[in-house]
Amino acid sequence: MRIAIASDHAALDLKAELRDWLIAEGHEVADLGPDTADRVDYPDFGYCLANVIADGTAERGIALCGSGIGISMAVNRHPEVRCALVSEPLSAALAREHNDANCLALGARLTGSDMARACVSAFLDTEFGGGRHQRRVDKLSDPQIEDRS
Repeated sequence: MRIAIASDHAALDLKAELRDWLIAEGHEVADLGPDTADRVDYPDFGYCLANVIADGTAERGIALCGSGIGISMAVNRHPEVRCALVSEPLSAALAREHNDANCLALGARLTGSDMARACVSAFLDTEFGGGRHQRRVDKLSDPQIEDRS
């Protein structure tokens, strides 16, 4: 699978660990930065990640910052991207199954590396359920859809 990963300075170490693990698992990984621990603004990297997911360069994305909150907000500004901030594997799986999340956010200061890998595994291994969920997911990208039932 083609996966893009981005972080801010607070999540640099977790990003590197997840990147290396994903490559070892056989995935094609695009590391969108940053490359150093110098302070950066998480929106810049969140927007970059969102664009790569939206244009199809990567199938899935992983967004990381200290809490996961800021970068997930930045990623979710793009109407074609659905980024779920999670802290355990069940939420990661449900984000895929029910919400067709194409990006996962984690907080490096809140989630240890073993739990982060478990969340990423659940995210990558779960398929979208479609069916009754599709109409709702469509509304996330187009709030003008009239059927509000």
